Formats: sequence, structure tokens, C-alpha cells
Amino acid sequence: MSTRAQVRFATREEGQSFNSHPDAIHAQFYVHSDGYPEGLGLDIAKSILDNVSVGYGWEIEHVQTLHGDLEYIYYVWSDYDKETWISIFECHPFSNQISECIFVGTPEKLIETYSQTENE
Repeated sequence: MSTRAQVRFATREEGQSFNSHPDAIHAQFYVHSDGYPEGLGLDIAKSILDNVSVGYGWEIEHVQTLHGDLEYIYYVWSDYDKETWISIFECHPFSNQISECIFVGTPEKLIETYSQTENE
């Protein structure tokens, strides 16, 4: 079974919490499979840190496109002269439950957190 996710890009703004969904995003991609933090999360973090490709399987979407089948939503928070942070929300596909923030931190922290779980 595929682990579906969206990757959204938002601007770091004063007063915006990284563990809540922002009102506006600038772009988003739909990822059909391997959207779990130990896969896609690590790929995003490594891409930010090392400027490497995240691979294939991403589809550019309109910023208002919604899916009922998502298991994860990622936010990449960035702005000029500010460090990039990542938030991960775990979703409850095909339900009315609100997604829960399961990670907030820098790309380095994401790698540290999810590389450990991958090796356990």
C-alpha cells in the first residue's frame, strides 16, 4: 500500500507556529508513495542540507488542492536569512480527524530523529 503525502512550502513569519497549519502556502507537491518520515522526511532533510535530488514521483499541485487519502503533510518553512525548518503532520485518511503534528525541527534534527528509528 502506498503512503501518500503532500509537501508544502511556507514562509517563516513572526507569530506563525511551526506545529500548526499556516493560512497560506506558496507551492505544494503530491507524493504517491514512501511518504513516511523515515523515507520522504529523510529525503527532504538531506536535500536541504546537501543539495541532492529527492528523487521522482512528485506531482506539482495547485495550492488549494486537498486529498482525503493523505497520511502525512510536510511543511518546509524558509525565508531570507533564516534557517529552514520542517514540520510533519500525521493525517487520518478518509476521516474527519484533524492531522496531528509529530515533528518540528531543523533538517539535522529530522535526520537525527528518524535515522535512529530506522535502525531500531
